[in-house]
Amino acid sequence: MEEWYHYVLIIPIGFIVGFINTIAGGGSLLTLPVLIFLGLPPNVANGTNRVAIVIQTAMATAGFKSKKVSTFPFNLYLGTSALMGSIIGAYLAVDIKGETFNKILAIIMIVVVLIIIFKPKIRSEEFLERTKGKYLWLNIVAFFFFGIYGGFINAGIGFIIILFLHYVSQMTLVRANATKVVVVLLYTVSALIVFVLNDKVNWGVGLVLAFGNGSGAWLASRVSVKKGDGFIKKFIVVMVILMAIKLWFFDI
Repeated sequence: MEEWYHYVLIIPIGFIVGFINTIAGGGSLLTLPVLIFLGLPPNVANGTNRVAIVIQTAMATAGFKSKKVSTFPFNLYLGTSALMGSIIGAYLAVDIKGETFNKILAIIMIVVVLIIIFKPKIRSEEFLERTKGKYLWLNIVAFFFFGIYGGFINAGIGFIIILFLHYVSQMTLVRANATKVVVVLLYTVSALIVFVLNDKVNWGVGLVLAFGNGSGAWLASRVSVKKGDGFIKKFIVVMVILMAIKLWFFDI
């Protein structure tokens, strides 16, 4: 990335990705190909993307907090578990390509869409959050494995986290989103450290991208609270379908 206009290009891309990642997920499927196309090796693109994700999730967390939406200390428990898993995932991140991997993940994304569309709707008065006791431990175990995947590549993990929290922990989509950004922030910090120690981060590109990501995330966090669960559900369905198409027909 030697041309100055490359840096200008990634700011609006980062804004779009930050918005997408905060409300739904899958934004890294846009970021990674762009960074690779602009000249970064895949592993460096993967590591550099983490700089932007850290800033993005920090801004989104601040945005949700400004709207009085927080799930502390539940989000801290899940984030700590995911953090430990992400260290394993980051060390495994040696190759982010693979046609078979893409197709399998595409199928998973289609299943996610079907769950969103056909799962019986939970009325707002029935949302009694299950965040304690056996459900807390179930979440902690599940998020350890989410962390492994997040540390490895991160792309699409937002969908899985939101749906898990929505249907297992019975959180509203807004509160699930607020939890997700804190969890991703915590485990991405640890994954980023691994990439830094292995010299897989381009800081110049990462910080410019982070400016765009952070701006998009701040706006998205506030929009999602204002628009509510209906808006988030529609946004997720659209993004999952687009993500599945990309994974099935194109390399990551």
